[in-house]
Amino acid sequence: MRLSSVLALFRPALPLILGLSLGCSLSLLMVSWTQGDADDPCRDELGKGRLFLGRRDAFREARDGAGDEDFQPRIVPYHKDPNKPHKKVLRTRYIHTELGIRERLLVGVLTSRATLNTLAVAVNRTVAHHFHRTFFFTGLRSPKVPHGMTVVAHGDDRPVWLMYETVRHLHRHYGSDYDWFLLAQDDTYMQAARLSELVGHLSAGQDLYMGRAEEFIGGEEKARYCHGGYGYLLSRSLLARLQPHLDTCRNDILSVRPDEWLGRCIIDYLGLSCVEVHQEMTYRYFELGKNADPEREDSVQFKNAITVHPVSEPNLMYRLHKRFSHIELEWTYQQIQQLQMQISNLSDLTPEGKAGVVWPVGINAPFKPKTRFEVINWDYFTEEHIYSCTDGSPKCEMRGADRADVNAILEVAVERLNECYQPQLRFRKQRLLNGYRRFDATRGMEYILDLALEAFTQKGHSQVIAKRVNLLRPLSAVEIIPMPYVTEATRVQVILPVTAQDQDYVGNFLDMYVMNTLDTHDNVLLTFLFIYDPFDAQRVSQTDVFAGIKAMIGEVEKRYGDVKIPWISVKTEVPSQVKLMDIISKKHPVDTLFFLASVWTEVNADFLNRCRMNAISNWQVFFPVHFQEYNPAVMYRDQQPSASSFASETLRDGHFDPHVFEEACFYNADYMSARTKMAADILDNEELLESMDVYDIFVRYSGLHVFRAVEPSLVQKYVRRACNPRFSEDIYHRCVLSNLESLGSRSHLAMALFEQDQANST
Repeated sequence: MRLSSVLALFRPALPLILGLSLGCSLSLLMVSWTQGDADDPCRDELGKGRLFLGRRDAFREARDGAGDEDFQPRIVPYHKDPNKPHKKVLRTRYIHTELGIRERLLVGVLTSRATLNTLAVAVNRTVAHHFHRTFFFTGLRSPKVPHGMTVVAHGDDRPVWLMYETVRHLHRHYGSDYDWFLLAQDDTYMQAARLSELVGHLSAGQDLYMGRAEEFIGGEEKARYCHGGYGYLLSRSLLARLQPHLDTCRNDILSVRPDEWLGRCIIDYLGLSCVEVHQEMTYRYFELGKNADPEREDSVQFKNAITVHPVSEPNLMYRLHKRFSHIELEWTYQQIQQLQMQISNLSDLTPEGKAGVVWPVGINAPFKPKTRFEVINWDYFTEEHIYSCTDGSPKCEMRGADRADVNAILEVAVERLNECYQPQLRFRKQRLLNGYRRFDATRGMEYILDLALEAFTQKGHSQVIAKRVNLLRPLSAVEIIPMPYVTEATRVQVILPVTAQDQDYVGNFLDMYVMNTLDTHDNVLLTFLFIYDPFDAQRVSQTDVFAGIKAMIGEVEKRYGDVKIPWISVKTEVPSQVKLMDIISKKHPVDTLFFLASVWTEVNADFLNRCRMNAISNWQVFFPVHFQEYNPAVMYRDQQPSASSFASETLRDGHFDPHVFEEACFYNADYMSARTKMAADILDNEELLESMDVYDIFVRYSGLHVFRAVEPSLVQKYVRRACNPRFSEDIYHRCVLSNLESLGSRSHLAMALFEQDQANST
């Protein structure tokens, strides 16, 4: 017996899985076994004990002449020459560049000015997003280039010239970045998954010219060229060998068909002919008849095709894509059912036996908690309400995504019940009695439904029954979201707004800033924003309320001669965060990375690096959730905290404060763009600026990813904040909640109340 194939992930997101007594279920894991042939080379080697050689056997095989290569590793010792100066090593930006790892496939679609906005758009919408890169090559550019397509215009509509320029362009710009190149026409439908599977099984180091083999006009010679309508694969090594001969081919070979011209060039100068089968992999294609209906095509050749040609109109391209998507989905379901049967049959050979098979078959077993703190809670819901609300309320209305989720699982539950019990019984939902759900990160979203169903027999009799069903929405293929490149070398501009009430905390902020940035020579700049109320602004010439802070800044600049800490003075009655950022934004370049801090923030290198990594220009802004220490008077009362509490257990004496949005990392260009979109709303409501903070600006007007996450490196000492009632009700309410929740944990507050009651009673 040998393992022939293993399928772990599927492209389509699988639907809900329903658990019933009849065993109607689906799973994700596929393992199929085939009987080995008598002439199986692996089996012969295994029988001789030669499939897995020991270390001595391997050296003996190499020494006895099994090959001329020396498989013994050679260690090159490193010796630093003290007489030569140290030379900095420049590393590449990406690791795959340094290791020489290339992408597998680049797709080039040959189109024209007439079909760029029709057939080429259909190709782009159906399969282009499944490939790493897709280019559309045309002779003359259309006046209006379709959105989201990479179009390369060569300036000449002659077919052979277009082919010549396309091959030359691919080698010049991408010859060292990809292993395989597929060239196809815009009237070709491509099955992206099968193409990727094909190139994944081919050796990238060989010269290969693969597609549908066609005879040349006349048909006298044995050599074949690849028909362009069905697409053809060119290996990277073949493209490199062909490049020096392209100019000669352009001048010497006469042909009206670009695919025939390219085939003749490859045959004459490289001696390679087009092949349909290579390394037991077949390039499968299908010729679509005139007025053909994809829904009625049911032949094996059509179902297994990698490319289909000719596609005369965009609508036919979309119908083909729909048909092949259904074929792939049916094949996936068949594989799932086969795997479930195989897993059930093989379970007898396991130590647990049949009892070890969990439902659904092939999916991870439910998470088993080791302590009561690891138990995953079930959330109770009905069709109208959910009893676990994000704001902490015991009951809230079912709406939005939650309502859509519940409606979907109810429909699927009734549908699967009818599939399993028909024709004996037919069910119709009356109402949901009870609903429970929980998210298990190892398998997916689990549901338990108690349904009131009206059951109908074949004779027309009906009765209302109650039935419990279990459902699972499994986790499908994990997808890595591509993110733009960022670096930890970016300069951070720290902005510190200071009011007259905050002066006592500036000294600690400056001490931490000097120790963690100036002493370590971090790439950080600091700007103070002094906020004067109208009364203090009038008396600034006689008594400056910020004179002490300015003196501390002068001492820092004197200690570090090359450091300048500028400040900006602002007069306002309501220090709106948005108004202050408007002033700061105009005084800095658009590519500035801002860190908007507070006087209670303790700046450190770990957080600054995360600020650089999580704030991405034109992509994402970062609003960290800082760790707020509890009130020491409540936490320790009459006891003094031990030294270990400050050293290793700091995060145990507080909580992450979700109500504060003062700290933020974002680029100036992103802020300016969001403020521009907000300008129209300000004209209708001038008080809008005072009712919003920077977080609201990005959420409502930016369209960027707003990344909100806990930040353990951002720790603040306890302080009771002064909540300004002139701000909006929402901002004021968040400030009050922050003060209340920062007093202490529930246990410490309960103990304080208990001691107070004890003292009052005595």
